[in-house]
Amino acid sequence: MNSDLDRLQPYPFERLATLKAGIEPRRRDAITLAIGEPKHPHPDFVGRAIQGHLDGLERYPTTRGTTELREAIASWLCRRFKLPNDAVGGERHVLPVNGTREALFAFAQCVVDRRHDPVVIMPNPFYQIYEGACLLAGAEPWYLNTTAETGWLPDFTAVPERIWRRTQLVYICSPSNPTGKVIAIPQLQQLIELAERYDFVIASDECYSEIYQDEDAPPCGLLEASAGMGNNEFRRCMVFHSLSKRSNLPGMRSGFVAGDADLIAQFLRYRTYHGCSMSPYHQLASLEAWKDEGHVRENRVHYREKFAAVAEVLNGALRFEVPPASFYLWPQTPISDTEFARGLFAEQNVTVLPGSYLSRNAHGANPGADHVRIALVAPLDECVAAARRIREFVDGL
Repeated sequence: MNSDLDRLQPYPFERLATLKAGIEPRRRDAITLAIGEPKHPHPDFVGRAIQGHLDGLERYPTTRGTTELREAIASWLCRRFKLPNDAVGGERHVLPVNGTREALFAFAQCVVDRRHDPVVIMPNPFYQIYEGACLLAGAEPWYLNTTAETGWLPDFTAVPERIWRRTQLVYICSPSNPTGKVIAIPQLQQLIELAERYDFVIASDECYSEIYQDEDAPPCGLLEASAGMGNNEFRRCMVFHSLSKRSNLPGMRSGFVAGDADLIAQFLRYRTYHGCSMSPYHQLASLEAWKDEGHVRENRVHYREKFAAVAEVLNGALRFEVPPASFYLWPQTPISDTEFARGLFAEQNVTVLPGSYLSRNAHGANPGADHVRIALVAPLDECVAAARRIREFVDGL
């Protein structure tokens, strides 16, 4: 067996199941807000596209994906991130993938050279795939704590010179999971300059970029920052996007990576052996989803309604901010996050995720401690009912 498997830590939801084990909640009706799995209806036209193209089942799909899908993605990137129309080419800069989860993991296996004592930097708290990808690539993770003091954003000046010299890959997540904070263009450009200086690659997880509060202020992205500083070839920059959150299609496993053409070529080479081509009918359905914005705007309206309603119930009970993007609340807990999550489940049958399960003890602290992640993915009435139960639980502490 691969000895690096022994370095993996239990996944947050494994730990959550252990935390809840043996508890019989006092209420019978359960509400789960722990997993970031969208529950809004998927676009009808996507289902029709899949059903109408099942004739593709008898053909092996290509790893590169169809030209039409790659060009549709390239056009979407240019529109969405205000890039020149010809800045992104489907042939050179885009590669469809089966969701960002597998791509974020596979990318580290492709770019990390374990012969040179590699370090992979990641935010802390973080999406656990970053850590698992790092460990199985034979690298050392370096956790960049994001806290209330840093605005829940990474402070790249906090990374020591000795770490930068060993760094081969930096994961960032903007909008962030779990805080919903957005890294601004100047800070993204600072990171690109560091990548040039120290010779590392940036993997920007942007899968929450299409869920935001202000319709006139969509979150910026790494390619936008790169082009803004004259790095029109997107050197050392790779972005990861998905239809899971944007279009409520987590079960379709459809996304893409885009950026540095040389990195795309090497990642394509890796994936040719990896054997993870997207099915032909999912490619056709994905093409339709990336071309349509109406269902995405409607999706944002639903999340804004839920944030407003839940915030109204929880104001004064917990300390939190409505984030600029994503569908998560990240409130501070009046008791330890694990005690809070366990007690809330026992008393109210509401499941949330302890923040410490999304973090590691690093540099003398666990930045996720005494917070919980609440995913507002359930229907509006369930989210409001959960908020009322949370308030009742807090009032009883």
